[in-house]
Amino acid sequence: MTPLELTHLAAGEKSAPVTDWAARIGWLVGLALFIALVYWLMREGWKWRGTLQGDLPELPTSPEEHGEAKLAVLSMSGRYHGSTTAGQWLDRIVAHGLGTRSRVELTLTEAGLEVVRPGATDFFIPAGALREALLGKGIAGKVLSEGGLLVVTWAHGDRLIDSGFRSDHAAEHAEWVDTLNSMINKSLETTDTEGAR
Repeated sequence: MTPLELTHLAAGEKSAPVTDWAARIGWLVGLALFIALVYWLMREGWKWRGTLQGDLPELPTSPEEHGEAKLAVLSMSGRYHGSTTAGQWLDRIVAHGLGTRSRVELTLTEAGLEVVRPGATDFFIPAGALREALLGKGIAGKVLSEGGLLVVTWAHGDRLIDSGFRSDHAAEHAEWVDTLNSMINKSLETTDTEGAR
């Protein structure tokens, strides 16, 4: 290589730029603060929604009755995906822990539907409060395949609520819908017969 070629080669080589650690650290701190702000806003929004739904009565608890009313008609293990205002699958209800997703053990008895949630508030839906059961595909924040969600509509206070459940064995959903709707129709017929007397 000639000296002229070496000069051109040396002129073309440049040292790697020096890392500006202060700028990098500044960007990382800024990003961390932005993420913390977004998380805080989401948390405040959740609390605000709970405050708006403060008129919702306390959730009923399982009756202490024994005998036939406590005999399980059906039981299921799975996941509780949340509750919404009936017919409005994006209007999540968060008051009294209804917005908390969790594992669930459902037990249907003649008295109603017992919802046991480890790590979240348990509640009970009396048989007289049950309105409808159907197979759905979504509820606020969770979308599944068609029929992948058991949606139970029930009355609580002056509201109708849809609660979404998914069994560990999705094939059970159809039996639950049939049994719940049969129980609801039987309850309505009994109410109509008593009202006619």
